[in-house]
Amino acid sequence: MPPSNDMSNQAPPYSSYGYPSMQPAYRQGPASHTDSSPSQDLYSQSNYQQYSQVNNRLSAALGGLSGVPELEVESLRPVNLLQERTLLPPRPLEAPEPNLTPDLKKVNCSPQTFRCTLTSIPQTQALLNKARLPLGLLLHPFRDLQFMYNPVSRSYGEPHRRPEVQNSTVEFIASSDYMLRPPQPAAYLFVLDVSHNAVEAGYLKYFCESLLENLDRLPGDTRTRVGFLTFDSTIHFYNLQEGLSQPQMLVVSDIDDVFIPSHDSLMVNLKESKELVQDLLNSLPAMFSQTRETHSALGPALQAAFKLMSPTGGRVTVFQTQLPTLGAGLLQSREDPNQRSSTKGVQHLGPATDFYKKLALDCSGQQIGVDLFLLSSQYADLSSLACISKYSAGSIFYYPSFHYIHNPAQLEKFQKDLERYLSRKIGFEAVMRIRCTKGLSIHTFHGNFFVRSTDLLSLANVNPDSAFAVQMSIEDSLADSSLACFQAALLYTSSKGKRRIRVHTLCLPVVNQLSDVYAGADVQAITCLLANMAIDRSISSSLSDARDALINAVVDFVNSYKSNVSSLQQSGLVCPSAMRLFPLYIHALLKQKALRTGTSTRLDERVFAMCEFKTQPLQQLMRMVHPDLYRLDNMSDQGALHLNDTVVPQPHLLHLSAERLSRDGAFLMDCGNVFYLWIGKCCSDMFIRDVLGIPNYASIPPNMTHIPELETTLSERVRAFVDWLQDNRAFSSTIHIIKMSSQSILIKAYQQITNMAQFSQFTILKTTPIQ
Repeated sequence: MPPSNDMSNQAPPYSSYGYPSMQPAYRQGPASHTDSSPSQDLYSQSNYQQYSQVNNRLSAALGGLSGVPELEVESLRPVNLLQERTLLPPRPLEAPEPNLTPDLKKVNCSPQTFRCTLTSIPQTQALLNKARLPLGLLLHPFRDLQFMYNPVSRSYGEPHRRPEVQNSTVEFIASSDYMLRPPQPAAYLFVLDVSHNAVEAGYLKYFCESLLENLDRLPGDTRTRVGFLTFDSTIHFYNLQEGLSQPQMLVVSDIDDVFIPSHDSLMVNLKESKELVQDLLNSLPAMFSQTRETHSALGPALQAAFKLMSPTGGRVTVFQTQLPTLGAGLLQSREDPNQRSSTKGVQHLGPATDFYKKLALDCSGQQIGVDLFLLSSQYADLSSLACISKYSAGSIFYYPSFHYIHNPAQLEKFQKDLERYLSRKIGFEAVMRIRCTKGLSIHTFHGNFFVRSTDLLSLANVNPDSAFAVQMSIEDSLADSSLACFQAALLYTSSKGKRRIRVHTLCLPVVNQLSDVYAGADVQAITCLLANMAIDRSISSSLSDARDALINAVVDFVNSYKSNVSSLQQSGLVCPSAMRLFPLYIHALLKQKALRTGTSTRLDERVFAMCEFKTQPLQQLMRMVHPDLYRLDNMSDQGALHLNDTVVPQPHLLHLSAERLSRDGAFLMDCGNVFYLWIGKCCSDMFIRDVLGIPNYASIPPNMTHIPELETTLSERVRAFVDWLQDNRAFSSTIHIIKMSSQSILIKAYQQITNMAQFSQFTILKTTPIQ
C-alpha cells in the first residue's frame, strides 16, 4: 500500500463550507414530553401509517442496494429527536460494523485500537462535503493487548499462514535497518519539587513509598538506569554510584548556567545501585521536611534533566506543585478569577512563553519524553507547563487542590495513578507513520508528539494510555477502489532493548451514495474528532468560535440528511438512527470544562480538560462527554457476567435526566474520571446498610469517598460492578457518595446528569465552521 502524498498545502475539508440560512423546522418549540419507548411511539395509532410511508420511501431511496444488511437500513431510519426520547441503548454503544464480507470483518483491526469516523468511505471529496461529516481516524496504537505474536522463523512458510495476513495487528522484530544507534536501555529520571509548597502538600512521602514498592516493576532489564533530581531555588543531584556507603547530594546553585556536576554517577544501573536508591527514597521526605524555601526553579531543573538524559534518552518524570518563580521559564500568574465567566471570552489558553516548547523539541530530538505531574492548590499556568509534555510525547497528570490530609480522594487517585504509571508498558525512541490508500491524504494530527514530516510522528516515549486523532481529506476520486485501507506502523524500542514494529491495519468499503455514508457513520468517533478540532479552534481563535462551530456541525449535518436522504415530511429535528445521539453528544460536549462558558471554571482545570481531549482514548472521552447512569438498588442477575467465580451485574443504562432519578433509589453515574453514587432520601435501609455499612440514610456522613468491603451479597455485587467498570480504564476514578440533600456536591453531580438531557433546548446558531 503506497504512503500518502505530501499534504503540506492541503486545505482542511471544512474550510470551504458554506452555511445556508436556518430552515423553519429548526425554529419549532419544544415537543411534549412522553416516556414511551421508540416502538410505542412508532406504532401508536397516530404514527403507524406515517411510519409505514417512511419505510416505503426509505426503501425507494436505497434504490438498488439490495445487498445492504438490515442493520444499515435500521441505521438510516429517520428519527425525530423532538418526539423520540428513549434514544440510549440498554448497554454502552458499540462501534458500527463496516459493510464488509465476513472474511474481511474477521481480520479487521479492533475499533478500540483503530477507528474511522465513517465506516463507509465517500468516493469523492464532493460527496464527503455533501455529507457534512468529518473524515478522520482515532488511534490507540500502544494499547495493552494479549498479543497474538507468532514467532517467525527465517523461513516464512506459506503466505496465508504469515502473521501479517492472519491478524490486523501484528508486531515484527525490526532489523538493523531500523536503527540509527543500538537500542537504548530503559532510563528513568525523577525530577521532584521539594519547595515549602511541595512539602506542605505532602506528595513526596507517597511518591517515595510508591516507587519503593514498584522498583521491581519498572519496565526494563539488567541495563535499566535510574536517577533523581530535586529542586527549589537550587538544583540537587544525587550520586548513587555503586560502592558508596550512602547517597551523596550535589547542589548546583547557579541556575542561570546549569551544569552537570558528574556524568558517571547520577544515572546509575538500578540493579547495581538498588540499595542506594532505596536508601535515598527512604530519606528524601525527611531531608526537606523543615524547608522554608518558597521558590521554584522548574525551568533550570528541566535544563539539567535534559543535559543528564541526552546521552541515552529515556523518560523524565516531573512533579511540580506551584508556579515556577526563578530562572529560565519563570511564569507570572495570568488568571483573574473575576474573568472566568466573562462574556468576552476565555483568555490565556495558550502558553505565556515558548521556553517549554523549545525545550520539549530539544528533548524529542534526543529521544527524551517528559511526563508532568502537577499537584497544585493554586494557579500554576498549565497552558505553559503542558508544552514540555505535549511536544515530547509525554503525559500530563493534574490533581487540583491536592493535599495529603485535606483532600483524601485526590491522594488516593494520585497513589493509584502513580502505581499504574510506574509499572505500565513503555516504548522508547518511537516513531509512528500512518499510510492510506492512494487518493486519501492526512492534513492534521491531534495528540502529544512532534511532527517530523507530513505523515511521521516523533514519539520519544509511547505508552499504552495515549491516543491520537487524524483529520483526512479525499484528494483524488476513489472510483477505481472498492476498499480503502489505512495502516499505522509504530516503530519503538521495548523496555528490554528490542527494536519492534507494531502494525495496525483497517479496511473499509468505498461508497458512492450519501445514504451509505450516513449508514456507516460512527457517532462517537465523529464526536471525539470534532472535540479535538474544537480544542484547536478555541486556542487559535476563540472559545465562542469553537462552540459555534460545534453547533454548526450538527445543524449542517441535519440539514444535509433532511434535504438529501430523508423523505419524512415533518417538522422537527430529524436525523438517521445511526446518528440519533449526535446532537445530544455535542450538547454534552459544550458543557465540558474544556468548552463551557458562564461558569467559574479555573483556567488550569480548563486547560487540563483540553489536554485530556487531545490524548485520551475514545472510550474514556465518551464517558467524560456523556456519563453512564445506572440504578444499583434493584440490580438483578439477568444478563450478568460470570468472571473468575464473580458475578458482575449488568444494569441497563439510563438517560441523563433528572426524571430518571427517584427518591427511593440509588444511582451510579460514571463520568470517566469520577463516580458519583447518589442515594435517594427514601432509599431502602437494607441497601444503605448492606452496601455502605451505615444503619440508615440520615447516618450517611458528608464527603464519603469509598464503598466499604462488606460480607453481604449486595455489597459484593455493587463492588463487583464498580470494580468491573474501573478495570475497563487505564487510570483510577475517585468515588463520591452523595445524599439527596447534600446540596453542594449534588449540584455538581446534577449539572452532569441533567445538562445534556433536553434536545428542545439545543440552541441553533449559524457562524463559521471548525477548520
